[in-house]
Amino acid sequence: MNLIKIIEKYINKIKYKKNNLNNLEINNIKKKYLSKNGIINKLLINLKNIKDKYKKKTGIKINYLKSEILNIINNYNYNKNNNNNNNNKIDYDFFYIKKNKYKLGSKNPIYLIKEKIKNLLIYLNFKFIDNKEIENDWYNFTALNFTKYHPSINMQDTFFIKKNILLRTHTSSIQIRYMIKNKPPIKVFTYGKVYRNESISKSSFNMFHQIELLYININVSIIDLKNIILYLLKNLFYNKYKYRYRISYFPFTKPSFEIDLYYNKKWVEIIGCGLVNKKVLNNVNINYNKYSGFALGLGIERIAMIYYNINDIRELFKNDIRFIKQFK
Repeated sequence: MNLIKIIEKYINKIKYKKNNLNNLEINNIKKKYLSKNGIINKLLINLKNIKDKYKKKTGIKINYLKSEILNIINNYNYNKNNNNNNNNKIDYDFFYIKKNKYKLGSKNPIYLIKEKIKNLLIYLNFKFIDNKEIENDWYNFTALNFTKYHPSINMQDTFFIKKNILLRTHTSSIQIRYMIKNKPPIKVFTYGKVYRNESISKSSFNMFHQIELLYININVSIIDLKNIILYLLKNLFYNKYKYRYRISYFPFTKPSFEIDLYYNKKWVEIIGCGLVNKKVLNNVNINYNKYSGFALGLGIERIAMIYYNINDIRELFKNDIRFIKQFK
């Protein structure tokens, strides 16, 4: 018997309960249906095991069953209070939940896109790693082959807490820490908040979320990198947009590329990537004569804005219920 039929069976059973129930019968109903180990909780747990296309209908059925149970309990409490003329004490029902008391939103587009990309990478056996947001200069810049006078290091681009201590400007610092402690083959990804000292506008924010991939093994080439890019683009945008590769420059990769998507009649950069620079491998004591690898990074906000057709990055951080509820 499928879950919907089971719920309908419970609905039919509870629908015709008599009105003149006693206190013991009401408590039994609460325990059977609304307790921690009750029927409603068990149905909600089973909900995650059914196919997505049936989840909405099943959820509606569960809510209907719950409302029928609450109606029985509320009717009992109402009749009890009206009939008890000699007792002014209010009988509170702690199981009662007022309908529509709170306006509910949904998961933020940033979270939804992060989960989508995360699942795509886990499918390819990439391992998730994480580390601190407050970083030191060596892990965030020096080990990644940034020169001492690189423009991004100065106060205009970086939030320094004190000398050599800063809010990470990218999640690449996590990869450095991982490579120091782990030898190839390495196949990892990371996501998290990063911070740049930028002015806030429609297209930029001083804090955003980044996902980065790192793959190091024997004979890793640009072909491997290109295959990953094609896999991500196809599964994120379903060949809806044209894309192009551009030669670029990053201190930690060589050669370096940027991938642009043709969106709203203009090219938008969505991915920065390249083969890991030999100097970076040398900084973490990995033999670059034996191993090679690629690194790839993308901003989750920018992907979310294209995916959901959002034209102002600030909307993603406002927690406006009118905006968030669109993404149910």
